[in-house]
Amino acid sequence: MSNNHHAAPAPVGGGLVNIVTLSCGVLIALMAAILMVRFLFGLGAVTALNDGYPWGIWIAVDVVIGSAFACGGFSVAMLVYIFNKGEYHPLVRPALLASLFGYTLAGAGVMFDLGRWWNVWNMFWPTSINPNSVMFEVAVCISLYIVVMWIEFSPVVFEKLGKDDARRKVGKAMFFVIALGTVLPMMHQSSLGTLLVVLGGQVHPLWQTPVLPLLYLLSAIFMGYAVVLFESCLTSTAYRRKIETHMLTPIAKIMLGILAVFIVVRIGDVIARGALPRAFQPSVQALMFWLEMACFIAPLILIGAEANRRNPAKLFLAGVLLMLGGALMRLNGFLIGYETGGDFNYFPTLAEVLVTAGMFAVEVLGYIIITRRFPVLPRENAQATH
Repeated sequence: MSNNHHAAPAPVGGGLVNIVTLSCGVLIALMAAILMVRFLFGLGAVTALNDGYPWGIWIAVDVVIGSAFACGGFSVAMLVYIFNKGEYHPLVRPALLASLFGYTLAGAGVMFDLGRWWNVWNMFWPTSINPNSVMFEVAVCISLYIVVMWIEFSPVVFEKLGKDDARRKVGKAMFFVIALGTVLPMMHQSSLGTLLVVLGGQVHPLWQTPVLPLLYLLSAIFMGYAVVLFESCLTSTAYRRKIETHMLTPIAKIMLGILAVFIVVRIGDVIARGALPRAFQPSVQALMFWLEMACFIAPLILIGAEANRRNPAKLFLAGVLLMLGGALMRLNGFLIGYETGGDFNYFPTLAEVLVTAGMFAVEVLGYIIITRRFPVLPRENAQATH
């Protein structure tokens, strides 16, 4: 297959102690201290949550946005294994690694936010499960997907440990594992949109629509590609590797195609529902809507031309804009456009922000350690010096 044309992955090597890893360590230590207080004294001790706002940034950012950022593995795997585009194979392992951390931490993030976290097993217990619940479907799919991704990534670990027999055995089942790993994200990413649909009038009309499941799925796919652009450019700069423009340029074209469909559906839906006038009212929600739309439309202008897609700086900026746009859409729906009524309001405490920063720090630190010590990035670039 076309995979044979690429050099085998290899550890990047190098030291693990630098300003980035030390900063991550400090943030992780702060997060651990805050979570100790949270688990000992309850949510009220560290968060600004209340009866009107039962979820805050730990759910909106760490879980809803974090899981969308973690769709790079799903988006690239879909290209390589479903559409048989083997030329993108070198991007699979780094994308899968980022996804693995993103989803595993999203699963952990749910635990932080559950008031009675010790009862979480009830969700999966046969006598107490609620199969009609959207939240149950999201929980089951994300839990299964985390397991699936660890299995998908296990050949990297077996390769490092020299366990060739185990790697071959997993390889035989990989077709089924990858198929499951493509279906599950489609299910739970669309269901995250359904979570808002069932909230009805509590969600601002600019974000409350029956097509939310489709919008969340489409945005998760192009955000996955955007994260691949972002991570690839960042890794190349940090490790002084050659940027894989020959792969990133066509991926950006696919990303723009999905983005164009998303924008047509998004704008068409707002117009069809008669919600567009709300976007011109002087309000925080209207401002956030236009900011979100600007982040979606800008990449079409920025890298719409073929020549611009060969420019790594423009690819990186387009990736950042789409990540920001998708993040804003989710933040707007789950927090800023969430109108609970009454006198309730919510603004995250410093402790909540530090826990979120700590979650991302775990991801960054884990990515650095594994890429330096395990065969994730292509060997041909692992030794590049420019």
